[in-house]
Amino acid sequence: MQDFDNDYNAINELDLQAALIGGVAFPSEEASRELILKTPYGEVTVYISEIADSNVALIPRHADCGRHVPPHRINYRANIYAIHEMGIKKVISTNSVGTMKNHPVGSFFLPADFIDLTRSRPSTFFDNRTVHADLSEPYCPDIRKTMAEFLTEKNIGFSEGVYVCTEGPRFETKAEIQMMRHFGDVVGMTALPEVVLAKELNMCYASVCTVTNDACGLGNGKMTVSEVLGTLSDVKEILQELLSHVVRSLPDKSSCNCRYATSDAEL
Repeated sequence: MQDFDNDYNAINELDLQAALIGGVAFPSEEASRELILKTPYGEVTVYISEIADSNVALIPRHADCGRHVPPHRINYRANIYAIHEMGIKKVISTNSVGTMKNHPVGSFFLPADFIDLTRSRPSTFFDNRTVHADLSEPYCPDIRKTMAEFLTEKNIGFSEGVYVCTEGPRFETKAEIQMMRHFGDVVGMTALPEVVLAKELNMCYASVCTVTNDACGLGNGKMTVSEVLGTLSDVKEILQELLSHVVRSLPDKSSCNCRYATSDAEL
């Protein structure tokens, strides 16, 4: 592993239990510390916060020196590699999605699988050799189960299924949604290649999505960003409670196979 002059002693002292990667309206103002980590793919700003009596790393996807980064320009490789550099093995992401089926706006969605329709994003750490990561179970079943149990116990509406990721930053057309709803449940712009990169580094990775709107042509009228932000504001407290529960419930030893995703996968 290359040394990029990061203070690993200070990082190790933080005893980070997990990383949270968030999208629009992801909170970083409650962080107790800010780190700038250097990676082979660029610098990443990481916020350290205490959640459920554990230190966690917060990475806002869309933030870069005060400007908003659109989904197709996010440095996914730098973000995931920075988490790897910190020695973190468990990653929880939050995403905003549009529903293409009967998933109520304001409910939560736990992806079980994905379809990648992105085009221009660097999508692997292995540019110079062939590594076939196993993606038969892309989202960590242990973390997904913890999320589902919490939502069920609290009687909070959620569903599971296939996430379709598009390139963005534009919304999809009506024709595209009619096509994609045949093989997917929700549509978003930020899940890929993030989950793949995490699997390439043998991390446990799971996502909780907020259904913020009906996909194009399935709702009433024009799709707007304000509609997305309004829904996110409505569920903010519940989402934070869910994330706290997941962090608190993370086991010391995992029973999943995430850590073997790239074992026996290299040619």
